[in-house]
Amino acid sequence: MPFQPIEPRRLYRQIADQLRQLIQSGEFAVGSRLPAERDLAAKMGVSRPSVREALIALEVQGLIEVRGGSGIVVVRREPVQLLDNAHGPLEIIRARQLIECELAAVAAGSTDNTLVPDLEEALREMESDILARTLPIKGDRNFHLRIAQASDNSPLLAVVTQLFDERNGPLFARLGSHFERESTWKQAVAEHRGVVRAIERNDPQAARQAMSHHLERSHQRFSAGWTATTDTETPKSTA
Repeated sequence: MPFQPIEPRRLYRQIADQLRQLIQSGEFAVGSRLPAERDLAAKMGVSRPSVREALIALEVQGLIEVRGGSGIVVVRREPVQLLDNAHGPLEIIRARQLIECELAAVAAGSTDNTLVPDLEEALREMESDILARTLPIKGDRNFHLRIAQASDNSPLLAVVTQLFDERNGPLFARLGSHFERESTWKQAVAEHRGVVRAIERNDPQAARQAMSHHLERSHQRFSAGWTATTDTETPKSTA
C-alpha cells in the first residue's frame, strides 16, 4: 500500500470537522440551532476564537448560517464548497501583530522623506472608499506594506504581503462580512493615524505600541459577539 501524505490539520479545521460530522450524523438536524459559541468552546475545551474560525469555515461550506438574533442555524447536511487548509483569520492577525509592531518601530527611525506623505495618502484613500461605501482594502494594504517597505528588507516585505493578502480568502472575507462596518473601518483609520504620528515624531516605542494597539483592536473587533449588520452600515466591495 503506498503511503499517503500526512497534512497537519489546523485546530479550527479539527473543530469544524467534528461539528460537520455531528451535522451529517443527524445530531444537529437541518433547521436546528447549534449551541452558542461560548458553550461550544467550553464543551470542546478550546478557545472561542478557534470556535469562531470553525463556524466561519462551516458557513463558507454552506452547512450553517449565522443569523443575527436567531443564532447559528444548520441549513444543510452536505457541504457545497470545499476548503483548503488555509490559515485562520484570527491567527493571521496575531502573526501580523508579532511582525508589524517591530516594523513600525523600524519605520519610525527611517530617513525616507516620502514615508509619512505616502502613509497619509493611504489614509486618504481609505477615507474616500469608506465615504463611497466601498471596502477600503486597497488603502489599508498600501498603508501596511509601505511601513514594511521602510525596513528595506525584501523577505520581511514578502511575509507582510502574504499575510495581508490572506484577506482575499473565503474565510477572511466571510468573517469580514459579519464584523466589518463603516464604524469599525473609521476606528481602523484613527488607529492608523496614531501609527503615522509616532513615525512622524521618530518615536520607535510609540510606533510599536500604536501598531500593537491597532492590531489588538482588529483582533477584538473580529472576536466580538455576533451582531447583525445592515447594508447602510457596511461598506460594499467593488470586487
